[in-house]
Amino acid sequence: MKIGVLGTGVVGPLDRRTAGRARSRRHDRHTGPSGAPRVERAEPHHAGDLRRLAREEHGRRARSFAEAAEHGELVVNATNGTASLEALRAAGEANLDGKVLIDISNPLDPSGGMPPSLFVSNTDSLGEQIQRGFPGVKVVKPLHTMNAFVMADPSLIADGDHTVFVCGNDHEAKAQVTDMLRSFGWRDVIDLGDITSARGTEGYVSLWLRVRGGRSRCSTSRWCGDDGLSVPGVARREVEVS
Repeated sequence: MKIGVLGTGVVGPLDRRTAGRARSRRHDRHTGPSGAPRVERAEPHHAGDLRRLAREEHGRRARSFAEAAEHGELVVNATNGTASLEALRAAGEANLDGKVLIDISNPLDPSGGMPPSLFVSNTDSLGEQIQRGFPGVKVVKPLHTMNAFVMADPSLIADGDHTVFVCGNDHEAKAQVTDMLRSFGWRDVIDLGDITSARGTEGYVSLWLRVRGGRSRCSTSRWCGDDGLSVPGVARREVEVS
């Protein structure tokens, strides 16, 4: 399967960790730049790193948003939430129509300080805004409630004994994404229903950020990964504290 990835910023670890899986499963991936495009062919924020990775990994090439979207049979939106709609417009509706879009962005607004607030919540969500803006796209929302390292390697937390959520309007698209998640090692995948469920999962990120802010407690909590920042979607058993 051809995969187009829009964005390479803070979720870069997901992109790098899926590289081996993509090769072994005969996937071919194009990666577009992170953030919002300022010119037709914007450079990624970590261009040097991406060029190095592109040389090392067969079939993985850095492209513009439009090229990545056109290439992908499945497209991943890994852009900053404040820039997601602009990035998708740059990718081009014609390049996205009829495709599954895995949206792992969050509507985080850091303008008022840290932790950031949500620029849309309760009665709407970024996932819904993307679906309304691109009605021909099959938007599926998974993975955005956790650290990027955990997204593609759930075993980093509790040996993988925790949950990932998916939501979206298209049942076949969710089934396709669920299969991909299981190939990453996710054993417990909960379908929350249509894309309006993104209101809940995007809101959950506010709690995630506060847990992350309490990283000083990681020495006594098994919720923390090796970097002290990894938090699971939802632990399936009671978290043990020594």
